[in-house]
Amino acid sequence: MIAPGAAPPPYKIPLSVLVVIHTPTLEVLLLERAPWRGYWQSVTGSVDREEEPLAATAAREVMEETGIDARAHWLVDWKITNRFEIFRQWRSRYAPGVTHNVEHVFGLTVPAPLPVRLDPREHCAFAWVAWREAADKCFSWSNRDAILMLPERAAASP
Repeated sequence: MIAPGAAPPPYKIPLSVLVVIHTPTLEVLLLERAPWRGYWQSVTGSVDREEEPLAATAAREVMEETGIDARAHWLVDWKITNRFEIFRQWRSRYAPGVTHNVEHVFGLTVPAPLPVRLDPREHCAFAWVAWREAADKCFSWSNRDAILMLPERAAASP
């Protein structure tokens, strides 16, 4: 509820990042959405402002959603962009008439499964799982497709 005299929160910008966090052995971190049990995903989030660099958005969202400092690991822009329809249950977060989002995919390589700190308002559980299982658990086609690219992406990394 918004306090009397307070401005309503700004609408989300329909420009986001998807960050596939994984180990060199292709264990993938998945998060279960708190309000929608059974909806597993990688880290996702929208830019805070139009001019926010996408890599900064990715690092910020990783920290906010997991407590992992992306700057201490290998964050790579995969140069993949997806455009998709925003689920109806989430459209109220966006300006009236906004129906689609543009998502930029990143990968974050960590040395091993790391401890995770969840924000209970956003996520209720996490799991480090093998990449094929992770792809199968994701509710989002773009998240699934990104994880399925992981063996090829990881092989190309230093």
